[in-house]
Amino acid sequence: MTWLGNVPLFGQIGEYYDIAETWLVNMANEYILQIHSERMPPNGSGDTSYHYAHLRFLLITATVGTLIWTIADKRKNYNTAYYWLLVIIRYYVAMHALFYGIIKLFGQQMIFPPLSALATPLGDFLPMRLSWYFIGYSGPYQFFSGAVEFIAGLLLLYRRTSTLGAFVAASIFLNVMMLNLCYDIPVKLFSIHLFLLSNFLLLGDAQRLLNFFVFNKAVQPVQRIGLPTKQMRLAQIGLKIVFIGLFLIKPLYEFAIAFDQGASPPKLTTGIFSVDQFKGNAADSLRWKDVIFEANSSGSIQTADTLFRQRYRRGYFSYTFDTLKHTIAFKKFASDTSALFTMNYVMPDTNHIALRGKIRDDSVLVTLKRQKRHFQLTERQFHWVSEANR
Repeated sequence: MTWLGNVPLFGQIGEYYDIAETWLVNMANEYILQIHSERMPPNGSGDTSYHYAHLRFLLITATVGTLIWTIADKRKNYNTAYYWLLVIIRYYVAMHALFYGIIKLFGQQMIFPPLSALATPLGDFLPMRLSWYFIGYSGPYQFFSGAVEFIAGLLLLYRRTSTLGAFVAASIFLNVMMLNLCYDIPVKLFSIHLFLLSNFLLLGDAQRLLNFFVFNKAVQPVQRIGLPTKQMRLAQIGLKIVFIGLFLIKPLYEFAIAFDQGASPPKLTTGIFSVDQFKGNAADSLRWKDVIFEANSSGSIQTADTLFRQRYRRGYFSYTFDTLKHTIAFKKFASDTSALFTMNYVMPDTNHIALRGKIRDDSVLVTLKRQKRHFQLTERQFHWVSEANR
């Protein structure tokens, strides 16, 4: 229910709902399911042990609720309930298709491989990171995939185009699901849900779709359920306008503003620097082999020092620097308020940097020299005519 945070006055309700749901899932897992003795809470991964306990809890709750409802309720049909269920699912899928479409349109989901990634041996990458850079490498391809998701979301907003929208969404999320499953991307459960929900929207039109695409039979127009009163129809239009404003116009405006004002933060320099000398008492594994400063105020170091964020045999960092005091403060994350350590820097020219300071109470001197490294991948090559495999 965290998506309710986008809706005024509903954010607090969603927060309380999440707290209550988390408590119920943990209690059910501890006393009934007993799947995981320790549950990793939700984080950057969507496939943690908590998510699997949560899924089992919902399946059991839905099954028990269905049995009770079936026994207690004697109505012959649920046409109205089915109609509203389709509406809720349609807007839920549309919301996520629009969101992921918009961030891809502005190139914000997958990024072009930074220098640190280009300098990392291919064999060190995990499958997810490889797939992420594969998509981020090509801006036009990411824009295309985002545009298709965006169109699917738009089509789902209107009943007349909802079947086509569900068809497009099912195709998109099938591809996303297979990417997540085959490249071990930790959003498997969520992508499977979006794929299944898209197909659920098509179930009501299954016979008509089979007649049209497979059996070559005439297809009659579907009979839509209309709202009985003018007030309800006006309320429906009002809610649709609110939804479009919150999940279409507002995100588009915010991303457009951020994209237009997306000036990179102040940086010391950009490039790959070899370490000419590293003076200090650090063990060999902690010594720096090279330093990369990215196009923003971040970078990485070839070192096994766990003081930094370790990924793919490199230590990643963010930094801020003071041009008056000539100091550079190394941080683990850009949002950190305190630095891991601070060093004085001297930069006589763009090709040389000297860093001096204390790391773990060890006085360290590091001198850096720019490397002239060229990566063919950054050339963004494209050839209509290719005389040979390249």
